[in-house]
Amino acid sequence: MEHLFHAGDNLEGLAQLAESGWRVDLVYVDPPFATNHEFLMDSERANTVSASGELAYADTLTGDDYLEQLRLRLEAIRSVMADDGSVYVHTDVKMEHHVRLLMDEVFGARNFRNSITRIKCNPKNFNRYSYGNIKDTVLFYSVSPNRIKWHPQEEPLTDEDAVSRYPLVDDTGRRYATTPLHAPGITRRGPTGGLWRGMPPPAGRHWRYTPDKLEELEEAGLIEWSRTGNPRKIIYADQSAGKLPQDVWMYKDPQRPSYPTQKNAAMLERIILTSSEPGDTVLDCYAGSGTTLLEAARLGRRFVGMDDAPAAWEVTERRLLDAGVEWGALGEVFKNASGREHQERVAAHSGSLSSGATGNML
Repeated sequence: MEHLFHAGDNLEGLAQLAESGWRVDLVYVDPPFATNHEFLMDSERANTVSASGELAYADTLTGDDYLEQLRLRLEAIRSVMADDGSVYVHTDVKMEHHVRLLMDEVFGARNFRNSITRIKCNPKNFNRYSYGNIKDTVLFYSVSPNRIKWHPQEEPLTDEDAVSRYPLVDDTGRRYATTPLHAPGITRRGPTGGLWRGMPPPAGRHWRYTPDKLEELEEAGLIEWSRTGNPRKIIYADQSAGKLPQDVWMYKDPQRPSYPTQKNAAMLERIILTSSEPGDTVLDCYAGSGTTLLEAARLGRRFVGMDDAPAAWEVTERRLLDAGVEWGALGEVFKNASGREHQERVAAHSGSLSSGATGNML
């Protein structure tokens, strides 16, 4: 499986990717947020606010200029996506509504799936005229309203979850809950609209199961009868695989990041496992620290990464090399002296990497 990286403008890289005919199955991007800040880093810690350190990247494009540049890149991303692909765009609370309008324009409002709240840090104790900001947003869209890869990662139940979700306890001490055996809507034809044990479903409703399935549940001891003779299905806590994920995620930023705005690797793992399959291609054209690329490779996916910041190349290269991940270049991307110097330096110490036509470079 060949991983690829483009060390340059992602609009150029996306054009090359489109020309190659490749299609990507999943996109995660964490673009600049139009903060009008310079993000610095030093050898000890990547900082977002610092009086010294190496420039990682400048997030100085704002207003209409920022939105137009982002729109061009979203359109280019859309052009390389598979028909059953998904895209996650990370943004902050100040830009979310602007970016969502762009996503509606490019991907279609009907393909909106979620606005995911990501808890990014501990509560803040700043004395200011606003509530503390501990969240940002991940906008989740699909290419098609009907075709999508979807493997939700269930979360284990906590003790508190077990008590709240399964409030009843049977004679053996097992926690359980009950759910109705009927559902809204009338079935005029078919067994779910008829009698079971001489009893019709309530008015305006139908049985959730056919009579033979209801008998199986009864024989298995999985139906509880109320004092008024109303049957309900028993669901035991110890037979639950967990709870389905919701749209609020707790993935705090790393305490000692290797690059500014580096994201939690577990969050990327969840996104990749949920919205792609082994062998699929994952694109991150704002690669930054390379976390998306590392998680994609670890989980058996091909990655295509892009970034135009030399500091990002340094960090991503080091992390990929440390993980033993091999990659190749997406087209000829080094068109200036600094790029050629970086290419030569990478080639000098990455002999274990697969070379390809243009060598290994970030």
